[in-house]
Amino acid sequence: MPWQVSAAETAAGSPPIDVRVVVDISGSMKETDPDNLRRPAVRLLAGLLPDGSEAGVWTFGQYVNMLVPHDAVSEAWRNKAVDRSEQINSVALHTNLGLAIEKASNDWLSGGTLEHTHLILLSDGKVDIPDGEAASRAEEVRILESLLPALKSKGLTVHTVGLSEFADVSFLRTLADETGGTFRLARSAEALNLAFAEALNAVAPQAQLPIEGNRFLVDKGVEEFTALIFTGGPSSEQRKLQLAHPGGALFTASETPDGVRWLAEPGYDLITVTDPQAGEWKIDGELGQGSRVTVVSNLAMAVSPIPSQFSAEESLEIEVAFYEGTDPLKDPNFLEVMEVTLSLGAAEGRKGTKVLSAGRPPEDGVYRETLKQLSKAGVYRIEVIADGGTFARKFSAETIFVVPGEEMPVAVVSEPLVPDLSEAVEALPLDSVETSDTPAPNNVRNSKPELIQESESALDPASKNDAVVVSEPLREPVEKKASESLDKPINEPEKGTLWGIPVWLLGAIAALIVIIVGFVLFGLRLKRERKEPEETLPVLEETVPEPEPEEIPELVPEPELVSEDEIPEVTETIESELASSEDELEEFGLEDFDLSEFDDLPEDNAKKD
Repeated sequence: MPWQVSAAETAAGSPPIDVRVVVDISGSMKETDPDNLRRPAVRLLAGLLPDGSEAGVWTFGQYVNMLVPHDAVSEAWRNKAVDRSEQINSVALHTNLGLAIEKASNDWLSGGTLEHTHLILLSDGKVDIPDGEAASRAEEVRILESLLPALKSKGLTVHTVGLSEFADVSFLRTLADETGGTFRLARSAEALNLAFAEALNAVAPQAQLPIEGNRFLVDKGVEEFTALIFTGGPSSEQRKLQLAHPGGALFTASETPDGVRWLAEPGYDLITVTDPQAGEWKIDGELGQGSRVTVVSNLAMAVSPIPSQFSAEESLEIEVAFYEGTDPLKDPNFLEVMEVTLSLGAAEGRKGTKVLSAGRPPEDGVYRETLKQLSKAGVYRIEVIADGGTFARKFSAETIFVVPGEEMPVAVVSEPLVPDLSEAVEALPLDSVETSDTPAPNNVRNSKPELIQESESALDPASKNDAVVVSEPLREPVEKKASESLDKPINEPEKGTLWGIPVWLLGAIAALIVIIVGFVLFGLRLKRERKEPEETLPVLEETVPEPEPEEIPELVPEPELVSEDEIPEVTETIESELASSEDELEEFGLEDFDLSEFDDLPEDNAKKD
């Protein structure tokens, strides 16, 4: 396979890589990237590109613009990329992907060839040209059937990043698969930094220093290191991220000593230290997933390139070797003190580890391993760590194990503040990993008995001696039959949920119920207020009888005070008041109301009124 390059060829070097970054500035980016986080993501790529490589930046919508001219990467080029990244916006009317790929992949810039040329393409949509839907779909066909094969024949590799679920995942993934590149789907604009860093790591993997906790060891052979710390937030000044050298003194982005370049951006800090002091360095602050420390050193660990995908039919061959400059290190005295481990893990935390340096060192100084078969398709992270006490190196890369007939998994990138636990993910069964036939010695097995106990129940007896050991970090040792349940999905409730329902949704439902109950009670109150006057009106006519003339007792000494002439006047007054009351009732039109609803009022209430 073209990607099966040996560690020796990797260490021997190759022509400088050529990285061309193409960024979507269509109007839809106002919704998917409202804070213009594409700007710091482009600045991150500029800061991570190695010296001596070549690079350029293009933006596109309906038209294509060369934002940063294609040139050799230097401090001047990086400064220009930082300055011009501020011009990235979301004002274009269309998404002319075909024209953007054609302009950015012009082989005139690289002497008529596209070998070692990598195009990193970011978009949040699909092909959209001015002539309508039919023309856009025809343009897609032209890109896939005509343009892409021609560029592939010249050696171009395309790496694509889709922003949000609105991106054309199928189209972008096809661009990458057909050219041997990688595809990643960024859930949000906050994930762009990590997505770009992983894409660049696939283009040009760089040697790293292992980070244990918040500490990393710098040996005397390190000429320069760059710490990429994903932390989130607006800037390091507000996060108060600090770095301590072996002497213990702390410094920040606002107070850097000589030889330190510190770039503080939304979501990450990029710290480059030239000629660093040997010893243990410490990062004082929160480290998000994907944080790393890359090094430039004369003493290097070389790992053969990891392909973007492999399968049972096309196994993955891994070679690890050590070099001083371009000379391979085969000295057994050096190799015997090195512990070389290979790890294979997935996003949810399951991890398989194998010690490659067990037994006698290889005569040619090259450690080899073969991954032939996994039990399940998925996205896997491969890590190689070499630890020699005063010298340590790390290599990491992502790959996809493909099972014929099954849909290819998608590498999804989330905001790198904390490990992505927002979704319940199926357990990753590593129960049938086939590797090379190099058995691990007993002393290695006895050093980690709890890991062996977990894995053996899920492994075929014939492969126990050469299988990658399965472990699940940060958990108590499992019981004997725990591995039998690895194939079952883990249905854990999401954070911020109750009984599997988001808390905000329960609150909204409760508020709606309260509002409905309030309207009902208010309506009942109005209805009761209307009933009370309507019930008392007919009672007035029945309970106010016409006054009868009073009988004057014969024993009243002064009969002249109560005369019969005055009695009719009282009667007339009361009758006139009643007539006036009836006129008022007629004036308000109460006889027009349908009072049938009060016919079945309880008699007790009527009497009470």
